[in-house]
Amino acid sequence: MANRILEGKKGIIFGALNDMSIAWKAAEAAVREGAEIVLTNTAVALRLGTLDELAARCSAPVIVADATSVEDLERLVDETMAHFGGKFDFVLHSVGMSPNVRKRIPYETANYDYMMKTFDISAVSFHKLLKVLYQKDALNDHGSVVALSYIAADRAVDGYSDMSDAKALLQSVTRNFGSIYGRRNGVRVNTVSQSPTMTSAGQGIAGMDKMLDYAGRLSPLGNADAEDCADYIVTLFSDYTRKVTMQNLYNDGGFSSMACSVDVLG
Repeated sequence: MANRILEGKKGIIFGALNDMSIAWKAAEAAVREGAEIVLTNTAVALRLGTLDELAARCSAPVIVADATSVEDLERLVDETMAHFGGKFDFVLHSVGMSPNVRKRIPYETANYDYMMKTFDISAVSFHKLLKVLYQKDALNDHGSVVALSYIAADRAVDGYSDMSDAKALLQSVTRNFGSIYGRRNGVRVNTVSQSPTMTSAGQGIAGMDKMLDYAGRLSPLGNADAEDCADYIVTLFSDYTRKVTMQNLYNDGGFSSMACSVDVLG
């Protein structure tokens, strides 16, 4: 197929669980556009999800790794480089979880042990990943690393709890590591702030159905779904965005620029 924008590129996709996952759709989109990929998730996620089905569809190996473990990340990167025969070009970090949110613990009474776990899984893991990639010089020059964020990093969203703080930290890591990685290798580091999306994780957020309805009515283009996000991520992996870095990029149908709309007011 001609004009595939990731032809010849190779990368890792973190976090695909099932066909509702943004990471799942991103893996399919990357392969559709000519890339070769490695899939990774935790051992628990592999038991609970259907990642083997995606691996078969994408002709991709699955390497089990906990994104919060530097040792696991080092092994993942080493095995990925061995699989590809050298450096690779892109990584998607689609990793996030809050025990406080899962247990419906209000933000004002948050359990701090849970909060630290939220930060480690949802944001510090991104720093660990970038550190391992940087130290092992694993990415080709002008490579691309993308993580998934949400507007709650910038504005208060009831019910999103300490995930809001985690996403703000994630975006800070993006800017700081992006500055360092860009100067040395031209590697881009960005986050995509996605519309509310009914993934398996999204289903665990209280009032998610109402948020989807509200965001869809406020957004001039409507909510971006998982496939829309995947297509956007693919452009960030491509050479068409080689000068885009350290950004939080909204893929939300215009929601982030709206204050009110006639559809919301009724």
